[in-house]
This record gives sequence, C-alpha cells and structure tokens, in this order.
Amino acid sequence: MKARFTPALFAHAEAVLGLLLRFEYPADGVVSRYFREHRQLGHADRAFVAETVFSVLRRGRSIEARCAGRLSDRRRLLVALAVVRGWSLRDLAPVLRAGEEAWLAEASAVADDTLPPAVRCDLPDWLHGRLVDQYGDAATTALAAALNQPAPLDLRVNTLKADRAGVLAQLTDDGIAAGPGPLSPMAVRLRDKPALAGHRLFLDGSVEVQDAGSQLLGLLVDPKRGEMVVDFCAGAGGKTLLLGALMKNTGRLYAFDVSDRRLAKLKPRLARSGLSNVHPARIEHERDAKIKRLAGKVDRVLVDAPCSGLGTLRRNPDLKWRQDEASVAELAAKQAAILDSAANLIKPGGRLVYATCSLLAEENDAIVDAFLARRPAFRIVPATGILGRQGVALDGDRLRLLPHEHDTDGFFAVALERTA
Repeated sequence: MKARFTPALFAHAEAVLGLLLRFEYPADGVVSRYFREHRQLGHADRAFVAETVFSVLRRGRSIEARCAGRLSDRRRLLVALAVVRGWSLRDLAPVLRAGEEAWLAEASAVADDTLPPAVRCDLPDWLHGRLVDQYGDAATTALAAALNQPAPLDLRVNTLKADRAGVLAQLTDDGIAAGPGPLSPMAVRLRDKPALAGHRLFLDGSVEVQDAGSQLLGLLVDPKRGEMVVDFCAGAGGKTLLLGALMKNTGRLYAFDVSDRRLAKLKPRLARSGLSNVHPARIEHERDAKIKRLAGKVDRVLVDAPCSGLGTLRRNPDLKWRQDEASVAELAAKQAAILDSAANLIKPGGRLVYATCSLLAEENDAIVDAFLARRPAFRIVPATGILGRQGVALDGDRLRLLPHEHDTDGFFAVALERTA
C-alpha cells in the first residue's frame, strides 16, 4: 500500500530529518522513537518517512551539491524525492511552493559526472580516500553505489524448528514474496519489507531477521555438539542464536556483552528460539573475572568486534557521517585488546574467529596480522575450506564480503586455531 502524499506527511519527514541531522544518536533509534511518539502514522506512512530521510543520509553530499548552497531540510527532502527516489514534479505537486518547481528542475539537471569523486560517491573525503587506497577507483565507485542502496530484508531459518523450503512455502501461502538468500543455506530474502513482528514464523521462533552475510560468521565458527562456545561481543544475540542452533542446543554457549540493554534484547529472542544452552552474562570489560575463569577451557570463540560498522551503510547510512579517522583509530586499539583477551579462552586445538562489519583494513587485516605476530601459537584456518564443507563456495583464507560483489552487507572474518 502506497502512502497518500500530503503536506502533513512531508512535514513528518522534515521533522525526522531535522532530528537525524544532529547526528546525536543512531538513525534507526531516532526514527523508531519518532514513530512511537506518532502512532497515528500507518505502515505506509512510516515507510515513506523512513525511506525518504534515509535517502538524504545516503546521498547527503551529492544532494547538498545539487542544492548549490541553498540548503534547508526541506530542500534536501525535495531533491531526495526527485533525484534519488525518481519522483516527478507532478508527484511532488501536493507540497511544492511557488518558485520551487524551477529550482528543483535545475537541481535535478545537475549531471553526476560534474561532481568530485567523493561527492559523487556520497562519502566523506577521508573515507573515500581510504577505500580508493584499498580497492582502487573503479571498485570504490561500485562499492559506494551498492552502499547507497537500501538493504534487502533477510531472514535466518532457525534449523531447530524449521527448514528453508518449509519457511518459503509458508511465506508464499501468506502472500509474502521470498526466495533463497545468497550464500547462506539458512538465508531467506524477502522481496519487500512487510511487517513481520506479528507473523507466526517470527512469533514461534522459526525465523530471525539476520543479513545473509552475517550468517556466514556462525558457519565460520562451525561449533559442534557438546562444545563450550563463547560469543564474546554478543550484543542483541543474533549470532548467539545461530551458534546455539548449529550446536543442536547442546553443550554450553556463553553470550557476553558489556551492555545490559543489548543483552535485554536477547531475552525475548532466546525465548522464541527454543534454545536452552545459552547463558547470557554482562561483563565489565574484556578482562572481567567471568572471562578469566574460562581461560584455556573453551572450544570456540566468536569475536564480532565493536567496529566502525561501515560495511552496514546500506542499513545505517548515518555511520559514514558519524565516524571519523580518530574514532576508527580508537576502535582499532579496542579491537586488539578484545582479541587478545578472547584468545586467552581458547584451549589447544580450539578455534577463534575474529570478525567485523567494517570495510577498513586497519580494523581487519591489520588487527589480525598484528595478533599473529604477537601470538605465534595461533594460525589461520582457511575460510574457503571451512565454508566449503558447509556448502558455501567462497575463495580465500580470510572471509571478505562486499555488497557490490556478494549482495550482502560488508563483512570481514578470519578463523584462527590455537596450535599449542
């Protein structure tokens, strides 16, 4: 159902954008709070507001360039609707004021190839420069174009309760268009973004929302029945639930995180999942006593490290404007400390997986290479072999997922084995 485009609906988008451009809080949280405070907005209205303001966040630099110094939140929204979302002047007629039609036609006529490369890619200069250094000009342009598209909605099938064929059949019966997701044998990709919170597959724990690329991190850990496993930075527990299912609800799975708020989000998901082998625990820091008690006893540890999140810009476009070089350097120091602490848990022959949703080498390869130089008892286990045995065909010792190549969020991960 399409929202009825009115000045009142446009005003809601303008109000939300004003809040977002303060960059005080994560964009998804700001939008969710606004919708909770304005419950009169229906599903179609909320979708219009969210998609429009996120278009401004994604394409902020090129939109500002098209405005040619005549900036306002209103003008940003109009350019986003006309240029990014492809609305015609006739579509926009309900909200256009006197004189705006000519101005908007002029802004829409600006050719992309007249804009500087970083502006055309809608990236801050520092990030564009880093990506060009790593990937080259052409690949950075393709990567940026993919990052500036809305992400699809992926589900992970809970294999304790369902299989992918059965889930797809139920979704089809309910009129929800879906197909197998990329790469992961548990992934389902929806064509649209229906409200799922009340759907029976979600309520009974048969599915969870999780990007198909994120699901490969659990496959890289590849936990076995009866093992002791730690999700070191569990957050809201999406990967914890995947690990528990891969363990067939056996063994012991610790979900550690420094945030009570994030762990609280795990509780209802855990209840739906049917898992009984998960033990959530808040820790103060990576040197917490709860961690030290497990030193040398754990079979497998996943470190989905706190990172810049730049691989998730399709979902969180505000991150590229909220992160900077200093924050990335600060994160890199934290990542190294967390990885060292997690490594102390691994028993000989055990596996440690370091992962981020970052695109930057200083959060990825540099962290792993420095760790291997410090800790010669660990070696890389090629990702291609681990994943290949589970039906995922990807080349390389280190897992690298990019949206323009794999149609997933951007991820990096390395499996490390303690040899002694």
